[in-house]
Amino acid sequence: MDKEIINQYGDELYQALRTQKSIVAFTDRDQPITIDDAYHISLRMLENRLEKDGEKVVGKKIGVTSKVVQEMLGVHQPDFGFLTDAMEYPNDAKVPVAGNMIAPRAEAEIGFKLKKGLQGPGVTEQDVLDATEYIMPCFEVVDSRINDWKIRIQDTIADNASCGVFVLGEAKVDPNTVDLPNLKVTVKKNGEFLSEGMGSAVQGNPLTAVAWLANTLGAYGIPFNAGEVILSGSLVPLESVKAGDSLEMVLEGVGTCAINFV
Repeated sequence: MDKEIINQYGDELYQALRTQKSIVAFTDRDQPITIDDAYHISLRMLENRLEKDGEKVVGKKIGVTSKVVQEMLGVHQPDFGFLTDAMEYPNDAKVPVAGNMIAPRAEAEIGFKLKKGLQGPGVTEQDVLDATEYIMPCFEVVDSRINDWKIRIQDTIADNASCGVFVLGEAKVDPNTVDLPNLKVTVKKNGEFLSEGMGSAVQGNPLTAVAWLANTLGAYGIPFNAGEVILSGSLVPLESVKAGDSLEMVLEGVGTCAINFV
């Protein structure tokens, strides 16, 4: 894809983000688009956020890792994107919907805080474990700038993996002390049971998902840096949310996380 079109699409996504007006999927347009094109579009979108808004990259995310989420979205391989400081909210935060997101959907995840950097290729699950300072429960709220969430893998990668905001729980647990694939999460919405899932929902093991992300970004020369947060993918089905909703998750043996939508 021509660099001018890449920049045009990246700028279009940035404007959609700032105006909260969704756009036509790139895969529904006349110009063919590859995953590599989509990644470079996402970089252009990110460049706008960093240069125009003064945001800073604080981590990376992998999405669409579990079978249930893939089936919900009709996207059958993981996506990947960047986290900025403007996306982060503290535990139990009040997160605005109007003027901030278009069609938000929340998901419960395991977050990884890195104590040292990693860069693919060749990153293994053990490398991820060795590089992790602690894990924490977290909510990611995904939000698509593409009309009606009608996306293919190229659309969501271009759209920074459909990332909206994220909330990190306060618990900090050494990943060496827990069985990551068998960690169970239970989610409540407005005080009522909503869903539950296991760490194994994410490519069999959250460590596998994070290693995949490190190797995928490494192919583009992008490292994981010490101090960054890595979101490893949803353990449960996505849940549409609106102002007035609240969610709480309990990650057994780790801790809790809560988010309130206003």
